[in-house]
Amino acid sequence: MYFYGETKLIKAMMKNYKNQTGIILMALCLSVAFGSCVDDLSSEKNILVAQQSSDKTGGAYTIFVSAGHNASVCKNSCVVINGQSTHVPCQGIGHDCSQGASVTLQQVGTAITATTTDTFGLTSEDFFNMPARSLSTGESGNNAYLNIPAQLVERDTATLQFIFTGLFYTNKPEYNNF
Repeated sequence: MYFYGETKLIKAMMKNYKNQTGIILMALCLSVAFGSCVDDLSSEKNILVAQQSSDKTGGAYTIFVSAGHNASVCKNSCVVINGQSTHVPCQGIGHDCSQGASVTLQQVGTAITATTTDTFGLTSEDFFNMPARSLSTGESGNNAYLNIPAQLVERDTATLQFIFTGLFYTNKPEYNNF
């Protein structure tokens, strides 16, 4: 048998206990959720995301790639312009910059190409020094990767777009991305 004051105190303690337990559980869930998000984002800097298309042709994607290195380490990977080896920020080997571009994928036989659809998504230069990258597709939880071999692409003078060639899919990354 409890007195009125004891009952009120016990109820208050139980309510406080439930609130603390709820807060602790919520904090634990959020830390796990945000921890896994941060890990996922840091480990997946190179991804391919399908875009919704109003037409039925499909093939519209956004690519996110990490590229580029510090000018001090620019040796054999820099671009030669007018006979001079030149460092171009956010291009070539490395992962100093994160960039994105809209592309369409085309496949003819076994040949897969990607054409940029946004003119200056990757660079305003007339060339892009694409490092070898494996882009995670994340499709339906499958391990699928679109692999883009290293290549120096020049902007098409008529369309102003870049065309990447030699792309291929695998179930594990072909390139280590760095």
